[in-house]
Amino acid sequence: MEYIGAVQAVVTAVELDREPSAVELDAIELEMPLITAEVELLDAQIITLDRPASELDARRIRRARRKVLAARRALANQAAVSVPGVGA
Repeated sequence: MEYIGAVQAVVTAVELDREPSAVELDAIELEMPLITAEVELLDAQIITLDRPASELDARRIRRARRKVLAARRALANQAAVSVPGVGA
C-alpha cells in the first residue's frame, strides 16, 4: 500500500507559510471599522444568550447594529469613490 498524503501537504504548506502582502494589509486596515463594529454587535448579542434581554441590552444591540450599518455604508462609499468609472 502506498501512502500519498505527504505530497498534498507539501504543496499546500508553501501557500500558507507566507506573510500578508502590503495590499492585503491595506485592505484589512480599510475594513477595520466594520470588523470592530461587527465584533461589538456580536458581543452585545452574546450577553443576551443566557438571560432575557433587558431594555439596556436591547439599546446596546440597536446601537451596535446602527454602527455596523454605518460602517458598511462608509466602506461601500469609499469603494465606490476609489474605483474609477463606478458611478459615472
